[in-house]
Amino acid sequence: MLNKRIGLIALGILSATQAMANDQAESKGFVEDSSLKILLRNAYINRDKKDGNHDQREWGQAAIGTFSSGFTQGTVGVGVDAFGLYALRLDKGSHSGGQGIDFFKPSEGGNKSPAGDLAKAGAAVKFRLSNTVLTYGDQMPALPVLSYDNGRLLPESYTGTLITSKEIKGLVLDAGRFTAESRKSAEGRDSGGLKSINVLGGSYQFTDQFKGSLYASDVEDVLKKQYVNLNYVFPLATDQSLAFDFNGYRTKLDKSYADFKNAGGQDNKIWSLAATYATGPHSFTLAHQRSTGDSHLGYAYGGYQKEQRRVGDGGNTIYLANSYWSDFNAEDERSWQLGYGLDFGAFGVPGLTYNLAYVRGDNITTSTSTGGTEREIFNQFKYVVQSGPAKDLSVKVRSSILRVSQKSSEYNDSGNELRVFVDYPINVF
Repeated sequence: MLNKRIGLIALGILSATQAMANDQAESKGFVEDSSLKILLRNAYINRDKKDGNHDQREWGQAAIGTFSSGFTQGTVGVGVDAFGLYALRLDKGSHSGGQGIDFFKPSEGGNKSPAGDLAKAGAAVKFRLSNTVLTYGDQMPALPVLSYDNGRLLPESYTGTLITSKEIKGLVLDAGRFTAESRKSAEGRDSGGLKSINVLGGSYQFTDQFKGSLYASDVEDVLKKQYVNLNYVFPLATDQSLAFDFNGYRTKLDKSYADFKNAGGQDNKIWSLAATYATGPHSFTLAHQRSTGDSHLGYAYGGYQKEQRRVGDGGNTIYLANSYWSDFNAEDERSWQLGYGLDFGAFGVPGLTYNLAYVRGDNITTSTSTGGTEREIFNQFKYVVQSGPAKDLSVKVRSSILRVSQKSSEYNDSGNELRVFVDYPINVF
């Protein structure tokens, strides 16, 4: 039924009035528009847990190669995308293999250490007609309801079909179905154990200042989810602006899944509204986020259906303002954020940025308590080399101090976190 629906959507898209240049008509060719990129990544995450919980630490070196061909010339263009991933575990200590970090999948039953390295590859074939692209195979979708995690050593990937159309200026439409998930910390095309997920939605740029998005997903035997975004930027002066960003999710768990997870209920609604004032190199953010509903899971997303019995819709499927180490997404939770950003380019150090955020959440409900709290202080420095042999190499250092009240211990853990990522992108051609 969904495949028929996607087909009808595609026909409607292709029959729409052309309001943009035809990308396929301007194709230079399969080889001429192709590119090969390699990302070398050294990543380290250390979580110093409190209240007797086990510490977590992982360190690894990765090479991420991505190839994207151009499209053949003609009415319908054909192309290929492919990737190859390799990771080497550098930390052989007893704290390695933590589920929350997930560089390398913990061993079965915990009887031995995680694998010392892992390698995998994937490929997809793509077809373009006018400004509409149909891709089938292994992909890394970045949609509000299906967003792969690239915040660890290796990225996640999914296998399936995705149609993306840009036939009308300012309008982007997406429709897809994916039937396998490759876990970022394990080999194999379906190491995540996803049954299937259907996605549908789009975004529209109403004006230069105003943009909106609306998406929906259906994860088989787990949940249904809807997402909405409204973003408006008020230009105030030459170097000043005020931006408002609203994001919201509505989730309904399948009854069998809610019962299995002892969720208590099936429903959750979560939203955030952030206001950011930017002036010169400075930015100041005030945000509020609120979760409501009767599910003890709060806002459910990410993880893997295999072994973890979680959602499987991507580790970045949380387009909300107050998501740092903690997501502040517990049942009934209310959270507030004060944030600050600084671009050191205005002070003679181009490429260096700093971000600080303080988030406090309260009113947390779990299956055993009410009125829990948590708070986090987030800091991040990032530097991107601007020129020379190491141009585009980036160093990112971030830390979080998270404290969770005893009433919220069922939902989250207190701890101190440090992340150091060094990324070096190489454009082979």
